[in-house]
Amino acid sequence: MKNDFKLAVCQMMVVNDKDENIDKAVNMILEASRHNTDLVVLPEMFNCPYDNQKFREYSEDRNNSKTLKIISKIAAECEINIVAGSIPESEDRKIYNTSFIFDGRGDLIGSHRKLHLFDIDVPDEINFKESETLTPGDEITVLETEFCKIGVAICYDMRFPELLRLMTLNEADLIVIPGAFNMTTGPIHWECTVRSRAIDNQVFMVAASPARNWNASYVVYGHSMIVDPWGEVLAQAGTLEDIIYADIKLNRIKEIRNQLPLLRNRRTDLYEIKKK
Repeated sequence: MKNDFKLAVCQMMVVNDKDENIDKAVNMILEASRHNTDLVVLPEMFNCPYDNQKFREYSEDRNNSKTLKIISKIAAECEINIVAGSIPESEDRKIYNTSFIFDGRGDLIGSHRKLHLFDIDVPDEINFKESETLTPGDEITVLETEFCKIGVAICYDMRFPELLRLMTLNEADLIVIPGAFNMTTGPIHWECTVRSRAIDNQVFMVAASPARNWNASYVVYGHSMIVDPWGEVLAQAGTLEDIIYADIKLNRIKEIRNQLPLLRNRRTDLYEIKKK
């Protein structure tokens, strides 16, 4: 495995045209590859507007997916690993919010279906219920890659610290979160949540948002981030389309855990988190 690798997050504008969205993702991946990037991350619902009315219309079966075939092809051509944000996935009449992960040969090495559906109601601010359309997944996702073990979760999943702690206990060094926080929750919660999860687990955190589109029915916050295990922000986007980069130095994890041994100091005689 490599101790160091270069990571890019593509904060792309998502519009009401699947083909245009796919083309945008491909062009941003190509641009990232020209900077000798090893791993590229796309945002949540990168081929589809974040809108309950669109999820079924834009959904694709993973075994016959135009979007995934194109992402696989560009991964192989560029010899680049890709966490393909998420897309609406259809299976047995159910729709999932699913992230697909490809290696540098274009092979699909794993997927993650969003576990926690975003059902919220903030009076006079925002009301959104993913459960009206989507079905939750039921698997925690930690994948072996050529760089390290990578945990993948999606947006609202990040708000549940038990999930990310389980990923860490399963030896994830990097946790990737394609996410689309909105203009109510984003300004207050986005950065502090991403940094807190990095600090609590002493892992690298990557949070990939779409760019802000004021014409969308759901306006996202943006501000994609890459954070190190000390909680330091290595790179952060604004609200517009952008590609942010960071050098991931895995030895930093061991260094920080030796200095501040949080995982060793847990009182597992008093409390424990475990997967069934």
